[in-house]
Amino acid sequence: MKIVSWNVNGIRSVITKGFYDFLKTESPDIICLQETRADESQVKLELEGWPHRFWNPAEKKGYSGTAVFSIHGPLTVTKELGIPEHDGEGRVITLEYNKFYLVNVYVPNAKRGLERLEYRHKSWDVDFLAYLKKLEKKKPVVVCGDFNVAHKEIDLANPKTNVKNAGFTPEEREGFNNFVAAGLVDSFREFTKDGGHYTWWSNMANSRERNVGWRIDYFLVSKKIMPQVKKSYILPAVMGSDHAPVVIEGELE
Repeated sequence: MKIVSWNVNGIRSVITKGFYDFLKTESPDIICLQETRADESQVKLELEGWPHRFWNPAEKKGYSGTAVFSIHGPLTVTKELGIPEHDGEGRVITLEYNKFYLVNVYVPNAKRGLERLEYRHKSWDVDFLAYLKKLEKKKPVVVCGDFNVAHKEIDLANPKTNVKNAGFTPEEREGFNNFVAAGLVDSFREFTKDGGHYTWWSNMANSRERNVGWRIDYFLVSKKIMPQVKKSYILPAVMGSDHAPVVIEGELE
């Protein structure tokens, strides 16, 4: 099974920038999208090969939102966390398969002025981890998406100057540490130990061309099924968004 995760920065936009060619080239079993910024009625998709399609748009138009398109029909589909404080922004879709849960997530950004940092750190991260651990009591989980945090200094080009900035604050990094401490494996780091690998670049100062980026998009996998993951990688050459797609391949069902 091959699963792709991609923050598309607007699905209507990425469709005009090679999205269908990308799918034909990569041919994933499942594609998980974040920041779709649209609901199903606003998008005419040409995705005959992925008949199982699930959308979770935000209540606010043109904001946030997630979607999953799959070759394989899931056993169950759950949208959001079931917690009013968090729901309504279209940030989570969970698909249950025979041997695992697939959770597609678009984690809230702390924002430039850090006005959502306390919410993110003390509420969202805590509740989302509890949600994942509850799922794990039944089946292992594969969690993918834009986590809006670079975990370690190796995960961004300029760590020293970004310690107090959204995406690399001690609080956000602690939140990610808690996911790892709870037994979720950063799959990319199991296969790639060196730096210089990023998934998001600012649109300013030719950041992408100079590879001045951040790795904030992940596949986190329960330890129990991590041995079944054979590859985990980034596709930095794929354009169409300010994020690159991330991929895992493995013997998943």
